[in-house]
Amino acid sequence: MLKVVKFGGSSCADAAQFAKVRSIVLSDPARRVVVVSAPGKRTADDHKLTDLLYLCAAHVKYGVDCGDIFAMIRERYRDIARDCGLSIELDGEFDALWDRLRAGEVSKDELASRGEYFSAKLMAAYLGFDFLDAALWVKFRFDGSVDREASYEALSRAAGGRRVVIPGFYGVMPDGHIHTFTRGGSDITGALAAAALEADVYENWTDVSGILMADPRIVKNPAPIRFITYNELRELSYIGAQVLHEGAVYPVREKHIPLNIRNTNDPAHPGTMIMETVEDEQDGGDSFITGIAGKKGFSIINIAKTGLSSEHGILLQVMEVLEKREINVEFILSGIDSVSLLVDSARVSGRLYEVLGELQKELKPNSITVAEHIAVVAAVGRKMANRLGTSGKLFAALGKNGVNVRMITQGPDELNIIIGVEEKDFEQAIRVLYDSFVKE
Repeated sequence: MLKVVKFGGSSCADAAQFAKVRSIVLSDPARRVVVVSAPGKRTADDHKLTDLLYLCAAHVKYGVDCGDIFAMIRERYRDIARDCGLSIELDGEFDALWDRLRAGEVSKDELASRGEYFSAKLMAAYLGFDFLDAALWVKFRFDGSVDREASYEALSRAAGGRRVVIPGFYGVMPDGHIHTFTRGGSDITGALAAAALEADVYENWTDVSGILMADPRIVKNPAPIRFITYNELRELSYIGAQVLHEGAVYPVREKHIPLNIRNTNDPAHPGTMIMETVEDEQDGGDSFITGIAGKKGFSIINIAKTGLSSEHGILLQVMEVLEKREINVEFILSGIDSVSLLVDSARVSGRLYEVLGELQKELKPNSITVAEHIAVVAAVGRKMANRLGTSGKLFAALGKNGVNVRMITQGPDELNIIIGVEEKDFEQAIRVLYDSFVKE
């Protein structure tokens, strides 16, 4: 068995966290490929190493001395090495980097990538693994997309069955220059490594014990999700849940590799397992709701016209009016004589009356109205399919608690129920759904 494991910035913040990582990795011989982030914050008022590196880049750009910041960065790695009892010498590389930085020979991307680079150097020495530079196998195209075929082949050759530590967050362009992912890029590196090596499991270690069933800022002590399908994860992510970036999911999903989100500070907790399918015997939970998520900031455009449903191409006309202004339609609800469009308020801001005027001109409807300050809340769950009475129970619970539903829709695969409520009722709606469907 092979497990590719990725540790985030909080897991690499200092020597104490390094020790936790070492214990986790060495406790399972299947954990042979390790991807690490740059050291994160040690305390609430501390700095992430990547932020300090970007600050150095900004100083250099505007001709401001960054010697103190660079010294602070160097000292963080010295502290980790010393407290881990490592004899590895990084000063030579830091000196060379400093000289190139002052000479203007280091790009912003290359400088930012050094956070992961030095973190991986130390972790490899601490684990007794080989260091494998991401620049040797993560291949970008000139448009910034990853050449997965070339990257997978390169890693398969470079890893060669060895135990390795890989820095996340960066790779190389076709011309050899360092290029970074967006923030959270170490997750993507880990997923690419797992896919390239066809790992049995991709473990993503962070500072939370998996994905929670609802936002803990709204629901007190929400239950963790033990098993979730990739489809359910996409639904929750789309509707507002703060989960993994799509780029950190797609490579492993494509290869049908389970993704396990774990907590470095609580390694005994099984976390959340994300899989293509989940069998009932795996998930012994009684709740048929996997998770609840939502977000604010929407408007509903309601168009009413007698005989609207029988007019050919009328919906296409509506979409063309919005497309010209790059306004996406999130959801569409239609009746015999009406259609309602849920749109992002920020995207339509400043152009609303222009849009309404053109719709009035093109469609000549009986009326056009707009409901603003709308929030969307979704209950997502693979067990909802063919479950009788779900919508009725939902309406009853929300009505009993004074939440007015402005719209409701359900996907054809019955994986979710999505409701629109007034923003003032957003938190209450999530709590009501959680109490009604999870704590039932």
